[in-house]
Amino acid sequence: MIVEFLVISNIVLWVLVVVMSIVIFALTRQIGVLFERVAPAGALAVNQNLKVGQTAPELSLQTIDASLVDVGGVPKDGKSQLLFWVSPDCPVCKTLLPALKSAAAAESDWIKLVLASDGMELDHKGYIAQYGLQDHPYVVSELLGKTYGVAKLPYAVVIDELGNVASMGIINSREHLDSLFEAKERKVASIQDYMAKRAGQSDE
Repeated sequence: MIVEFLVISNIVLWVLVVVMSIVIFALTRQIGVLFERVAPAGALAVNQNLKVGQTAPELSLQTIDASLVDVGGVPKDGKSQLLFWVSPDCPVCKTLLPALKSAAAAESDWIKLVLASDGMELDHKGYIAQYGLQDHPYVVSELLGKTYGVAKLPYAVVIDELGNVASMGIINSREHLDSLFEAKERKVASIQDYMAKRAGQSDE
């Protein structure tokens, strides 16, 4: 009687194991489908002056430490540029600075960070010292912001190694910043455009 009970219990347990395996497999597939359908939150490219793919406006500007930095154009070192607009009065900018510096260091083999803003230079000098931004060119220029159509902060524009606008958008998180790099790599206007194209191809 005990042997029969053990045999039956083992059979029941094996049936449960098989059923659980099937359920887990089905859930894994469903998660994969949901991941494909839900697009990642890329940076929102709101800009009336620039379009992705066009030649970036070329400017030669003086940084806050009196050196010169060329924005746009074909760089001599073959690296892309990340223009990132910040402000001492922008709380989101302050929270993003550690991630921005980390990203600039991690991607330094192919891109250079240029920080930009406007206003009184004295405010920016304290801002640079407080957040350790001395390693990157810092331009205080209203002309730069107007030329590149920057209306809201924090905002970023990636200029590729050929001097063209590769990607751009409002940046509220590290994921938004990474989405600009991803858009450049995939040669699309934005991650949203990339996901929309993929969805269109899957429907065909």
